[in-house]
Amino acid sequence: MIVPGTKLTLAEVKEHDVNWPAPLDMTNISVNYDTAWFLQLCQTGDPGEVFKQNVLQAVSTAEPGFSFNLFDQETHTLRNACTEVVSGDDSDVCNLGSVNLGQIETIEEFKTVLELATKFLLCGTLRADLPYPKIEQVRERNRRLGVGLMGIHEWLLKRGCQYEVTPELHDWLRFYQGITNKTANDFADKLSVSRPVARRAIAPTGTIGILAGTSTGIEPIFAVAYKRRYLREGHKWHYQYVVDSAAQELITLYGLDPDNVESALDLADHYERRMEFQADVQQYVDQAISSTINLPKWGSRRNNPDTVDEFAATLAKYAPRLRGFTCYPHGARGGQPLTTVSYQEAVENLGKEFEEAVETHDVCSFTGHGGICGV
Repeated sequence: MIVPGTKLTLAEVKEHDVNWPAPLDMTNISVNYDTAWFLQLCQTGDPGEVFKQNVLQAVSTAEPGFSFNLFDQETHTLRNACTEVVSGDDSDVCNLGSVNLGQIETIEEFKTVLELATKFLLCGTLRADLPYPKIEQVRERNRRLGVGLMGIHEWLLKRGCQYEVTPELHDWLRFYQGITNKTANDFADKLSVSRPVARRAIAPTGTIGILAGTSTGIEPIFAVAYKRRYLREGHKWHYQYVVDSAAQELITLYGLDPDNVESALDLADHYERRMEFQADVQQYVDQAISSTINLPKWGSRRNNPDTVDEFAATLAKYAPRLRGFTCYPHGARGGQPLTTVSYQEAVENLGKEFEEAVETHDVCSFTGHGGICGV
């Protein structure tokens, strides 16, 4: 319990109230790497001191991220909050939507869904209201679309594949690229409007992935089973046990062993596989991919000052095929909501709600402002 008048660090305050307003909250900060940086890397093999410091800070605290904008994309430094929309134009806007690949069985079905999704989003650029005229002007010129994908890991698991871009998935992604390009151009011509300057972006799809019961974006399943932590009554932490719905469906329908389903936490020790997967998918996406790789806790055997140089070298190797990159070392944020547990433990406790033994308080109860106080 927090005693009124106790002096706390910002980290301690955030641990007790994740909603406490802190500098740069709700802001994604990334360092931009351009063509000059890439040419230096090619000529010397050295990514530079800024890049190395960026890596050290990211793998220890989760901030800042990395933004790679090379050659003809060098001006595309403007991003939306999740960074999957890229542009060089002030006041640009993108119409985003995601196709659930995990529920698509055939390439013919995929074609139909992609055509409908592309047409639907393009129509949105004609009908959606915008807050001020400049955005409308830029939209009319660029007509930027973001046909995305989610459920990719589910699609792989259904085929008995590990988390990698298999030859079959490469074929489907080429199809995704080609159909969205053709449909966007043909439908824009039919409507006598400008052709979209971009057609594809892959968002994180955290909430809609949960609603759809599938893996989110390009992410692997976070964990087969976990505890989800949340605040009740403004100051008490509660938690429930959760079995990932996509994982449970695969376990039920296909008899998968829950201990053999790779998750984001399993891959935390194999970060290169996450980088390679994102780079392989990015070649089919003309905007960007929002994806965050999980890492072990800073100071652990696989993530510590001695591992930073190797991580930096690996990321620099994939950087030319990425548009953005972020990572999250376990425990880097106070109030971390998810903790992995065994499948059996979760199954035994499904449907129950638990209160954590330690009572916490919203920060306004001892400072008189911020948090839920509204002043």
